[in-house]
Amino acid sequence: MVEHRKSFEDEIAVKEERKIKARRERARGIWFGLGMMGVIGWSVAVPTLVGVLLGVWMDLNYGGPISWTLTLLFLGLAVGCLNAWYWVKKGQKEIEEDTING
Repeated sequence: MVEHRKSFEDEIAVKEERKIKARRERARGIWFGLGMMGVIGWSVAVPTLVGVLLGVWMDLNYGGPISWTLTLLFLGLAVGCLNAWYWVKKGQKEIEEDTING
């Protein structure tokens, strides 16, 4: 009877610990998600804007048959998308590691 009671108490303790951990992760998850959206947004916006600014400067100073602004806009956007992909993969890896480690 004592062993049965001890295992019941252990089971309740495990469930309580799991519930507390889930609440903590849910709160962390919201802030983590908002932070990740900010990081991803900036990781796309900054290279794109740098490309546009550099392209406008090159168009004003060097000109030519092609539009440097459009060329560097697309190049900056591509770099930004690769950068965002890196951050999403990194965040996904952290989530998977947290899930595995328990």
